[in-house]
Amino acid sequence: MEILLWLLPAALVTVVAMCWVGWVGRERPEPDREVLLRRLEKGLSSGTPVRYAAPRPERDRSTGIAVRRSRGRGD
Repeated sequence: MEILLWLLPAALVTVVAMCWVGWVGRERPEPDREVLLRRLEKGLSSGTPVRYAAPRPERDRSTGIAVRRSRGRGD
């Protein structure tokens, strides 16, 4: 019987997670198409500046192979 008490917290967490997933995944009513079109038009007509992509950093020219300098005869 004691082993069942150890399983109780895990069972409660599982039930709460199932309820939460059921609530989050429920069907929602579709918004009005006219309202969405007005919002889109408002967003497109606003004078916000266009964002440009950040410049790409220079490519590392490493070949992935470690090359040691050759030693001279006197080294």
